[in-house]
Amino acid sequence: MPTIKSSYLGNLRTQATHVLSGNALLTDAPIDNKGKGEAFSPTDLVAAALGSCMVTIMGIVAEREEVSLEGLSWEVTKIMQSNPRKIQEIQVNFHWSAAPFSTAMSQKLKNAARTCPVALSLDPSISQMITFDF
Repeated sequence: MPTIKSSYLGNLRTQATHVLSGNALLTDAPIDNKGKGEAFSPTDLVAAALGSCMVTIMGIVAEREEVSLEGLSWEVTKIMQSNPRKIQEIQVNFHWSAAPFSTAMSQKLKNAARTCPVALSLDPSISQMITFDF
């Protein structure tokens, strides 16, 4: 059984539906690549997946260590290159003003983030610039 079913809606827009939950998302080509830019682009999803995967794995470690990640936030910036058109760099900046744990726990979380499945799956030519403000 497939995990995701997708369809082309026209005008450089797609819809992907998560089979198990029924949740759907749209993608649009970005404005700088002949699209409307009214939804995530496919490469935006790659960048978002990196940040979300990092926090998911951090969350698994935090639960095991009985630490809450409440208050953690992050921003993702995707930088494209033009020839060939592809993701050149993904920047993930984590912010947490009141991280409630030790330096050792902080290092465990950082290691977990850097070794999440998406981070390990991206082509090595894509620079991953990760900062932790906690």
